[in-house]
Amino acid sequence: MTVAVFIRGSTMRHVVAMTAASATGLLAMFGVDMVDMYFLTLLGEQELAAAVGFAGTLLFFLVSVSIGLQIALGALVARSEGSHRRDLARRYCTSSLIFNGLVSTLISAIAWFNLPALLAVLGASGQTLDYAVSYAGIVLPNMPVLVLGMSMAAGVRAIGDARRSMWASIVGSLVNAGLDPLFIFTFGWGLEGAALASVVSRIVMMAVAWHAIAVVHKLPCRVTRVQFLADMRPILTIAGPAVLTNLATPIGSGFVLRTMSQFGDSAVAGAAIMGRITPVAFAAVFALSGAVGPIVGQNAGAGLYGRVRSTLVDAMIFNVVYVALVWLLLWYCADAIVAAFSASEEAAELILFYTHFLVGAFVFNGILFVANASFNNLHHPHWATCFNFGRAVLGTIPAVYLGAQWYGPRGVMAGEAFGSVVFGVLAMMGAFVLVRRLERQHQPLAESPVAATPVAGLETHREPPV
Repeated sequence: MTVAVFIRGSTMRHVVAMTAASATGLLAMFGVDMVDMYFLTLLGEQELAAAVGFAGTLLFFLVSVSIGLQIALGALVARSEGSHRRDLARRYCTSSLIFNGLVSTLISAIAWFNLPALLAVLGASGQTLDYAVSYAGIVLPNMPVLVLGMSMAAGVRAIGDARRSMWASIVGSLVNAGLDPLFIFTFGWGLEGAALASVVSRIVMMAVAWHAIAVVHKLPCRVTRVQFLADMRPILTIAGPAVLTNLATPIGSGFVLRTMSQFGDSAVAGAAIMGRITPVAFAAVFALSGAVGPIVGQNAGAGLYGRVRSTLVDAMIFNVVYVALVWLLLWYCADAIVAAFSASEEAAELILFYTHFLVGAFVFNGILFVANASFNNLHHPHWATCFNFGRAVLGTIPAVYLGAQWYGPRGVMAGEAFGSVVFGVLAMMGAFVLVRRLERQHQPLAESPVAATPVAGLETHREPPV
Protein backbone atom coordinates (compact mmCIF):
# COMPACT_ATOMS: atom_id res chain seq x y z
CA MET A 1 0.00 0.00 0.00
CA THR A 2 1.31 3.48 -0.88
CA VAL A 3 1.27 6.11 1.86
CA ALA A 4 0.20 9.65 0.92
CA VAL A 5 2.70 11.69 2.93
CA PHE A 6 0.68 14.93 3.13
CA ILE A 7 -2.49 13.61 4.80
CA ARG A 8 -0.76 13.51 8.21
CA GLY A 9 1.23 15.97 10.29
CA SER A 10 1.39 19.76 10.40
CA THR A 11 0.20 21.44 7.20
CA MET A 12 2.49 24.40 7.89
CA ARG A 13 5.45 22.03 8.13
CA HIS A 14 4.48 20.49 4.78
CA VAL A 15 4.05 23.95 3.20
CA VAL A 16 7.43 25.17 4.46
CA ALA A 17 9.27 21.96 3.55
CA MET A 18 7.80 21.71 0.05
CA THR A 19 8.22 25.43 -0.61
CA ALA A 20 11.82 25.42 0.60
CA ALA A 21 12.72 22.50 -1.63
CA SER A 22 10.90 23.90 -4.66
CA ALA A 23 12.26 27.40 -4.06
CA THR A 24 15.81 26.08 -3.92
CA GLY A 25 15.40 24.55 -7.36
CA LEU A 26 13.72 27.67 -8.74
CA LEU A 27 16.34 29.89 -7.14
CA ALA A 28 19.03 27.97 -8.96
CA MET A 29 17.19 28.31 -12.30
CA PHE A 30 16.30 31.98 -11.89
CA GLY A 31 19.71 32.76 -10.44
CA VAL A 32 21.39 31.51 -13.58
CA ASP A 33 19.08 33.69 -15.70
CA MET A 34 20.16 36.66 -13.59
CA VAL A 35 23.82 35.71 -13.99
CA ASP A 36 23.25 35.46 -17.75
CA MET A 37 21.96 39.02 -17.73
CA TYR A 38 24.90 40.18 -15.58
CA PHE A 39 27.49 38.65 -17.91
CA LEU A 40 25.82 40.16 -20.97
CA THR A 41 25.73 43.64 -19.41
CA LEU A 42 29.51 43.35 -19.00
CA LEU A 43 29.76 43.32 -22.80
CA GLY A 44 28.66 46.97 -22.71
CA GLU A 45 25.65 46.93 -25.06
CA GLN A 46 22.18 47.92 -23.79
CA GLU A 47 20.76 46.18 -26.87
CA LEU A 48 21.92 42.81 -25.55
CA ALA A 49 20.01 43.20 -22.30
CA ALA A 50 16.95 44.44 -24.17
CA ALA A 51 17.21 41.51 -26.62
CA VAL A 52 17.22 39.00 -23.77
CA GLY A 53 14.18 40.80 -22.37
CA PHE A 54 12.26 40.40 -25.64
CA ALA A 55 13.39 36.80 -26.19
CA GLY A 56 12.68 35.96 -22.55
CA THR A 57 9.11 37.23 -22.85
CA LEU A 58 8.48 35.04 -25.89
CA LEU A 59 10.08 32.01 -24.22
CA PHE A 60 8.04 32.74 -21.09
CA PHE A 61 4.91 32.35 -23.24
CA LEU A 62 6.02 28.84 -24.23
CA VAL A 63 7.15 27.94 -20.71
CA SER A 64 3.72 29.03 -19.45
CA VAL A 65 2.14 26.46 -21.76
CA SER A 66 4.44 23.80 -20.34
CA ILE A 67 3.58 24.81 -16.78
CA GLY A 68 -0.10 24.32 -17.60
CA LEU A 69 0.68 20.85 -18.96
CA GLN A 70 2.70 19.88 -15.91
CA ILE A 71 -0.07 21.13 -13.60
CA ALA A 72 -2.35 18.46 -15.08
CA LEU A 73 0.29 15.78 -14.53
CA GLY A 74 0.93 16.84 -10.94
CA ALA A 75 -2.75 17.19 -10.04
CA LEU A 76 -3.72 13.77 -11.43
CA VAL A 77 -0.76 12.00 -9.86
CA ALA A 78 -1.30 13.70 -6.47
CA ARG A 79 -5.02 12.89 -6.36
CA SER A 80 -4.36 9.28 -7.32
CA GLU A 81 -1.65 9.04 -4.66
CA GLY A 82 -4.00 10.53 -2.05
CA SER A 83 -6.56 7.87 -2.95
CA HIS A 84 -3.88 5.14 -2.57
CA ARG A 85 -3.93 4.39 -6.30
CA ARG A 86 -0.25 4.23 -7.26
CA ASP A 87 -1.22 2.17 -10.32
CA LEU A 88 -3.38 5.02 -11.57
CA ALA A 89 -0.70 7.57 -10.69
CA ARG A 90 1.80 5.67 -12.87
CA ARG A 91 -0.55 5.57 -15.79
CA TYR A 92 -1.47 9.26 -15.61
CA CYS A 93 2.21 10.14 -15.31
CA THR A 94 3.13 8.22 -18.46
CA SER A 95 0.24 9.48 -20.59
CA SER A 96 0.88 13.07 -19.47
CA LEU A 97 4.60 12.88 -20.32
CA ILE A 98 3.82 11.62 -23.83
CA PHE A 99 1.19 14.31 -24.36
CA ASN A 100 3.39 17.10 -22.98
CA GLY A 101 6.29 16.10 -25.22
CA LEU A 102 4.11 16.11 -28.35
CA VAL A 103 2.44 19.45 -27.60
CA SER A 104 5.68 21.24 -26.70
CA THR A 105 7.38 20.01 -29.87
CA LEU A 106 4.53 21.31 -32.04
CA ILE A 107 4.38 24.72 -30.36
CA SER A 108 8.16 25.20 -30.41
CA ALA A 109 8.31 24.37 -34.13
CA ILE A 110 5.57 26.88 -34.96
CA ALA A 111 7.29 29.60 -32.90
CA TRP A 112 10.73 28.88 -34.41
CA PHE A 113 9.48 29.29 -37.99
CA ASN A 114 7.78 32.61 -37.08
CA LEU A 115 10.44 33.96 -34.74
CA PRO A 116 11.21 37.41 -36.28
CA ALA A 117 7.52 38.25 -36.65
CA LEU A 118 6.68 37.22 -33.07
CA LEU A 119 9.55 39.26 -31.60
CA ALA A 120 8.60 42.26 -33.73
CA VAL A 121 5.07 42.10 -32.34
CA LEU A 122 6.57 42.43 -28.85
CA GLY A 123 8.31 45.65 -29.96
CA ALA A 124 11.83 44.50 -30.87
CA SER A 125 13.46 46.27 -33.81
CA GLY A 126 16.81 46.96 -35.42
CA GLN A 127 19.91 45.48 -33.78
CA THR A 128 17.90 44.45 -30.74
CA LEU A 129 15.62 42.34 -32.94
CA ASP A 130 18.62 40.66 -34.59
CA TYR A 131 20.10 39.80 -31.19
CA ALA A 132 16.75 38.49 -29.90
CA VAL A 133 16.29 36.26 -32.98
CA SER A 134 19.80 34.88 -32.57
CA TYR A 135 19.27 34.03 -28.88
CA ALA A 136 15.75 32.59 -29.16
CA GLY A 137 16.63 30.68 -32.34
CA ILE A 138 19.11 28.56 -30.36
CA VAL A 139 16.97 28.06 -27.25
CA LEU A 140 13.59 27.36 -28.90
CA PRO A 141 14.37 23.91 -30.41
CA ASN A 142 15.38 22.80 -26.90
CA MET A 143 12.02 23.73 -25.35
CA PRO A 144 10.56 20.17 -25.44
CA VAL A 145 13.53 19.02 -23.33
CA LEU A 146 12.77 21.73 -20.76
CA VAL A 147 9.05 20.86 -20.77
CA LEU A 148 9.72 17.15 -20.18
CA GLY A 149 12.24 17.92 -17.45
CA MET A 150 9.79 20.21 -15.67
CA SER A 151 6.97 17.67 -16.09
CA MET A 152 9.07 14.87 -14.61
CA ALA A 153 10.00 17.08 -11.67
CA ALA A 154 6.29 17.86 -11.15
CA GLY A 155 5.51 14.14 -11.02
CA VAL A 156 8.21 13.60 -8.40
CA ARG A 157 6.81 16.49 -6.31
CA ALA A 158 3.28 15.14 -6.62
CA ILE A 159 4.17 11.98 -4.70
CA GLY A 160 5.93 14.00 -2.01
CA ASP A 161 9.61 13.81 -2.99
CA ALA A 162 10.45 17.51 -3.18
CA ARG A 163 14.15 16.88 -2.57
CA ARG A 164 14.83 14.96 -5.79
CA SER A 165 12.67 17.36 -7.74
CA MET A 166 14.81 20.18 -6.36
CA TRP A 167 18.07 18.50 -7.36
CA ALA A 168 17.04 18.31 -11.00
CA SER A 169 16.85 22.11 -11.13
CA ILE A 170 19.97 22.62 -9.04
CA VAL A 171 22.24 20.35 -11.09
CA GLY A 172 21.01 21.84 -14.37
CA SER A 173 21.54 25.37 -13.06
CA LEU A 174 25.05 24.61 -11.80
CA VAL A 175 25.95 23.34 -15.27
CA ASN A 176 24.54 26.54 -16.78
CA ALA A 177 26.43 28.76 -14.34
CA GLY A 178 29.68 26.92 -15.07
CA LEU A 179 29.30 27.08 -18.84
CA ASP A 180 28.18 30.73 -19.04
CA PRO A 181 31.58 32.43 -18.56
CA LEU A 182 33.29 29.71 -20.59
CA PHE A 183 30.98 30.09 -23.59
CA ILE A 184 30.42 33.87 -23.36
CA PHE A 185 33.96 35.08 -22.65
CA THR A 186 36.54 32.29 -23.04
CA PHE A 187 35.16 31.03 -26.36
CA GLY A 188 33.97 34.52 -27.33
CA TRP A 189 30.48 33.37 -28.31
CA GLY A 190 28.70 36.23 -26.52
CA LEU A 191 24.91 36.08 -26.65
CA GLU A 192 24.92 32.78 -28.53
CA GLY A 193 27.16 31.31 -25.81
CA ALA A 194 24.58 32.18 -23.15
CA ALA A 195 21.90 30.43 -25.23
CA LEU A 196 24.04 27.31 -25.75
CA ALA A 197 24.78 27.10 -22.02
CA SER A 198 21.03 27.08 -21.38
CA VAL A 199 20.55 24.27 -23.91
CA VAL A 200 23.13 22.03 -22.24
CA SER A 201 21.76 22.73 -18.75
CA ARG A 202 18.23 21.74 -19.76
CA ILE A 203 19.44 18.41 -21.12
CA VAL A 204 21.19 17.74 -17.81
CA MET A 205 18.09 18.76 -15.84
CA MET A 206 15.91 16.34 -17.80
CA ALA A 207 18.41 13.51 -17.24
CA VAL A 208 18.41 14.06 -13.47
CA ALA A 209 14.61 14.32 -13.34
CA TRP A 210 14.27 11.11 -15.39
CA HIS A 211 16.48 9.27 -12.94
CA ALA A 212 14.27 10.42 -10.04
CA ILE A 213 10.93 9.61 -11.64
CA ALA A 214 11.86 6.41 -13.51
CA VAL A 215 14.73 4.78 -11.63
CA VAL A 216 13.96 5.82 -8.05
CA HIS A 217 10.15 5.99 -8.03
CA LYS A 218 9.38 3.87 -11.12
CA LEU A 219 6.37 5.98 -12.06
CA PRO A 220 6.46 5.67 -15.87
CA CYS A 221 4.93 2.44 -17.15
CA ARG A 222 3.71 0.94 -20.39
CA VAL A 223 0.38 2.25 -21.62
CA THR A 224 -1.57 1.05 -24.61
CA ARG A 225 -2.90 3.33 -27.33
CA VAL A 226 -6.42 2.81 -26.01
CA GLN A 227 -5.37 3.76 -22.48
CA PHE A 228 -3.50 6.84 -23.70
CA LEU A 229 -6.50 8.07 -25.68
CA ALA A 230 -8.80 7.38 -22.72
CA ASP A 231 -6.50 9.39 -20.43
CA MET A 232 -6.78 12.42 -22.70
CA ARG A 233 -10.12 13.33 -21.18
CA PRO A 234 -8.97 13.76 -17.55
CA ILE A 235 -5.66 15.27 -18.72
CA LEU A 236 -7.31 17.85 -20.98
CA THR A 237 -9.95 18.62 -18.35
CA ILE A 238 -7.17 20.07 -16.22
CA ALA A 239 -4.51 20.92 -18.82
CA GLY A 240 -6.82 22.96 -21.07
CA PRO A 241 -7.89 25.49 -18.43
CA ALA A 242 -4.44 25.35 -16.77
CA VAL A 243 -2.70 26.29 -20.03
CA LEU A 244 -5.16 29.14 -20.58
CA THR A 245 -4.59 30.23 -16.99
CA ASN A 246 -0.84 30.38 -17.46
CA LEU A 247 -1.08 32.11 -20.84
CA ALA A 248 -2.74 35.09 -19.18
CA THR A 249 0.52 36.06 -17.48
CA PRO A 250 2.75 36.19 -20.60
CA ILE A 251 -0.04 37.96 -22.48
CA GLY A 252 0.01 40.64 -19.80
CA SER A 253 3.83 40.64 -19.78
CA GLY A 254 3.91 40.97 -23.56
CA PHE A 255 1.66 44.03 -23.39
CA VAL A 256 3.86 45.49 -20.65
CA LEU A 257 7.02 44.96 -22.72
CA ARG A 258 5.52 46.43 -25.87
CA THR A 259 4.29 49.45 -23.92
CA MET A 260 7.71 49.89 -22.31
CA SER A 261 9.47 49.60 -25.69
CA GLN A 262 8.03 52.96 -26.77
CA PHE A 263 10.32 54.57 -24.19
CA GLY A 264 13.51 53.10 -25.72
CA ASP A 265 16.02 50.30 -25.15
CA SER A 266 17.24 51.77 -21.83
CA ALA A 267 13.75 51.50 -20.35
CA VAL A 268 13.40 47.95 -21.70
CA ALA A 269 16.83 47.07 -20.27
CA GLY A 270 15.82 48.37 -16.83
CA ALA A 271 12.62 46.33 -16.93
CA ALA A 272 14.56 43.29 -18.18
CA ILE A 273 17.07 43.55 -15.32
CA MET A 274 14.25 43.65 -12.76
CA GLY A 275 12.61 40.84 -14.70
CA ARG A 276 15.64 38.68 -13.88
CA ILE A 277 16.02 39.84 -10.27
CA THR A 278 12.35 39.51 -9.28
CA PRO A 279 12.11 35.71 -9.82
CA VAL A 280 15.28 35.25 -7.78
CA ALA A 281 14.03 37.46 -4.95
CA PHE A 282 10.58 35.85 -4.96
CA ALA A 283 11.61 32.27 -5.72
CA ALA A 284 9.73 31.04 -2.63
CA VAL A 285 6.53 32.81 -3.73
CA PHE A 286 6.76 31.29 -7.21
CA ALA A 287 7.40 27.93 -5.55
CA LEU A 288 4.23 28.17 -3.43
CA SER A 289 2.01 27.14 -6.32
CA GLY A 290 3.95 23.95 -7.06
CA ALA A 291 4.43 23.27 -3.34
CA VAL A 292 0.81 23.73 -2.24
CA GLY A 293 -0.68 21.80 -5.16
CA PRO A 294 0.41 18.29 -4.09
CA ILE A 295 -0.60 18.97 -0.46
CA VAL A 296 -4.07 20.14 -1.52
CA GLY A 297 -4.36 17.31 -4.06
CA GLN A 298 -3.50 14.50 -1.65
CA ASN A 299 -5.79 15.79 1.12
CA ALA A 300 -8.63 16.40 -1.32
CA GLY A 301 -8.17 12.89 -2.70
CA ALA A 302 -8.52 11.58 0.86
CA GLY A 303 -11.55 13.81 1.54
CA LEU A 304 -9.74 15.82 4.25
CA TYR A 305 -11.01 19.29 3.36
CA GLY A 306 -10.26 20.72 6.78
CA ARG A 307 -6.58 20.11 6.06
CA VAL A 308 -7.01 21.70 2.63
CA ARG A 309 -8.28 24.88 4.30
CA SER A 310 -5.44 24.78 6.80
CA THR A 311 -2.94 24.47 3.95
CA LEU A 312 -4.31 27.59 2.27
CA VAL A 313 -4.16 29.61 5.49
CA ASP A 314 -0.58 28.51 6.19
CA ALA A 315 0.46 29.35 2.63
CA MET A 316 -0.99 32.86 3.01
CA ILE A 317 0.93 33.45 6.23
CA PHE A 318 4.15 32.25 4.63
CA ASN A 319 3.55 34.47 1.59
CA VAL A 320 3.00 37.70 3.56
CA VAL A 321 6.00 37.21 5.86
CA TYR A 322 8.32 36.30 2.98
CA VAL A 323 7.35 39.27 0.78
CA ALA A 324 7.85 41.68 3.69
CA LEU A 325 11.37 40.38 4.28
CA VAL A 326 12.26 40.54 0.57
CA TRP A 327 10.95 44.12 0.31
CA LEU A 328 13.22 45.16 3.16
CA LEU A 329 16.20 43.42 1.57
CA LEU A 330 15.68 44.90 -1.92
CA TRP A 331 15.19 48.38 -0.47
CA TYR A 332 18.65 48.30 1.07
CA CYS A 333 20.29 46.58 -1.93
CA ALA A 334 18.84 48.88 -4.61
CA ASP A 335 21.99 50.93 -5.21
CA ALA A 336 24.13 47.78 -5.31
CA ILE A 337 21.83 46.29 -7.98
CA VAL A 338 22.16 49.41 -10.14
CA ALA A 339 25.94 49.34 -9.84
CA ALA A 340 26.28 45.60 -10.44
CA PHE A 341 24.35 45.69 -13.72
CA SER A 342 25.96 48.93 -14.96
CA ALA A 343 22.47 50.32 -15.52
CA SER A 344 22.06 53.51 -17.54
CA GLU A 345 20.48 56.54 -15.87
CA GLU A 346 16.94 55.77 -17.06
CA ALA A 347 17.25 52.06 -16.26
CA ALA A 348 18.65 52.92 -12.81
CA GLU A 349 15.65 55.17 -12.06
CA LEU A 350 13.25 52.34 -12.87
CA ILE A 351 15.17 49.84 -10.73
CA LEU A 352 15.19 52.21 -7.73
CA PHE A 353 11.49 53.01 -8.18
CA TYR A 354 10.56 49.34 -8.25
CA THR A 355 12.68 48.25 -5.29
CA HIS A 356 11.53 51.16 -3.10
CA PHE A 357 7.81 51.35 -3.83
CA LEU A 358 6.42 48.39 -5.79
CA VAL A 359 7.87 45.24 -4.23
CA GLY A 360 5.15 44.92 -1.58
CA ALA A 361 2.46 44.52 -4.23
CA PHE A 362 3.92 41.11 -5.08
CA VAL A 363 2.10 39.65 -2.09
CA PHE A 364 -1.06 39.65 -4.21
CA ASN A 365 0.69 37.61 -6.90
CA GLY A 366 1.50 35.06 -4.19
CA ILE A 367 -2.15 35.01 -3.11
CA LEU A 368 -3.20 34.37 -6.71
CA PHE A 369 -0.60 31.59 -7.14
CA VAL A 370 -1.89 29.74 -4.08
CA ALA A 371 -5.54 30.16 -5.05
CA ASN A 372 -4.89 28.90 -8.59
CA ALA A 373 -3.04 25.86 -7.25
CA SER A 374 -6.05 25.01 -5.11
CA PHE A 375 -8.47 25.40 -8.04
CA ASN A 376 -6.36 23.11 -10.24
CA ASN A 377 -6.19 20.43 -7.57
CA LEU A 378 -9.85 20.67 -6.54
CA HIS A 379 -11.20 19.86 -10.01
CA HIS A 380 -12.05 23.49 -10.83
CA PRO A 381 -9.19 24.65 -13.10
CA HIS A 382 -11.55 26.93 -15.03
CA TRP A 383 -11.81 29.13 -11.93
CA ALA A 384 -8.06 29.71 -12.13
CA THR A 385 -8.43 30.59 -15.82
CA CYS A 386 -11.08 33.21 -15.07
CA PHE A 387 -9.11 34.86 -12.28
CA ASN A 388 -5.82 34.91 -14.21
CA PHE A 389 -7.36 36.34 -17.36
CA GLY A 390 -9.28 38.80 -15.21
CA ARG A 391 -5.99 39.87 -13.70
CA ALA A 392 -4.39 40.32 -17.14
CA VAL A 393 -7.29 41.77 -19.14
CA LEU A 394 -9.12 43.83 -16.50
CA GLY A 395 -6.22 44.43 -14.11
CA THR A 396 -2.79 44.61 -15.73
CA ILE A 397 -3.51 45.86 -19.27
CA PRO A 398 -5.70 48.88 -18.34
CA ALA A 399 -3.43 49.82 -15.43
CA VAL A 400 -0.30 49.64 -17.60
CA TYR A 401 -1.89 51.62 -20.43
CA LEU A 402 -3.07 54.42 -18.15
CA GLY A 403 0.18 54.37 -16.19
CA ALA A 404 2.19 54.81 -19.40
CA GLN A 405 0.01 57.73 -20.49
CA TRP A 406 0.19 59.53 -17.15
CA TYR A 407 3.61 58.67 -15.72
CA GLY A 408 5.73 57.14 -18.48
CA PRO A 409 8.00 54.12 -17.75
CA ARG A 410 7.35 54.35 -14.00
CA GLY A 411 3.63 54.17 -14.68
CA VAL A 412 4.15 51.01 -16.72
CA MET A 413 5.93 49.28 -13.84
CA ALA A 414 3.38 50.52 -11.29
CA GLY A 415 0.49 49.35 -13.43
CA GLU A 416 1.98 45.88 -13.75
CA ALA A 417 2.66 45.67 -10.01
CA PHE A 418 -0.84 46.66 -8.92
CA GLY A 419 -2.76 44.85 -11.65
CA SER A 420 -3.11 41.74 -9.48
CA VAL A 421 -4.37 43.35 -6.26
CA VAL A 422 -8.12 43.01 -6.74
CA PHE A 423 -8.03 39.64 -8.49
CA GLY A 424 -5.60 38.15 -5.98
CA VAL A 425 -8.00 38.92 -3.13
CA LEU A 426 -11.05 37.70 -5.06
CA ALA A 427 -9.28 34.46 -6.05
CA MET A 428 -8.39 33.60 -2.47
CA MET A 429 -11.97 34.27 -1.35
CA GLY A 430 -13.12 31.95 -4.12
CA ALA A 431 -10.70 29.25 -2.97
CA PHE A 432 -12.14 29.20 0.55
CA VAL A 433 -15.70 29.21 -0.80
CA LEU A 434 -14.86 26.18 -2.97
CA VAL A 435 -13.28 24.28 -0.07
CA ARG A 436 -16.28 24.98 2.14
CA ARG A 437 -18.66 23.76 -0.57
CA LEU A 438 -16.74 20.52 -1.10
CA GLU A 439 -16.51 19.96 2.63
CA ARG A 440 -20.25 20.46 3.03
CA GLN A 441 -20.88 17.78 0.39
CA HIS A 442 -18.93 15.27 2.51
CA GLN A 443 -17.44 13.48 -0.45
CA PRO A 444 -13.95 13.23 -1.99
CA LEU A 445 -13.26 14.36 -5.52
CA ALA A 446 -14.93 12.37 -8.27
CA GLU A 447 -12.76 9.62 -9.67
CA SER A 448 -11.94 9.60 -13.36
CA PRO A 449 -14.15 7.31 -15.48
CA VAL A 450 -11.03 5.65 -16.86
CA ALA A 451 -9.77 4.60 -13.44
CA ALA A 452 -11.16 1.12 -13.86
CA THR A 453 -9.06 0.48 -16.95
CA PRO A 454 -6.08 -1.58 -15.82
CA VAL A 455 -2.49 -0.53 -16.32
CA ALA A 456 -0.57 -3.23 -18.12
CA GLY A 457 1.04 -5.61 -15.66
CA LEU A 458 -0.47 -4.01 -12.55
CA GLU A 459 -3.31 -4.87 -10.21
CA THR A 460 -5.97 -2.20 -9.98
CA HIS A 461 -7.85 -3.16 -6.83
CA ARG A 462 -8.66 -0.29 -4.47
CA GLU A 463 -6.80 -0.43 -1.22
CA PRO A 464 -8.56 0.78 1.93
CA PRO A 465 -7.77 4.30 3.17
CA VAL A 466 -5.04 4.61 5.76
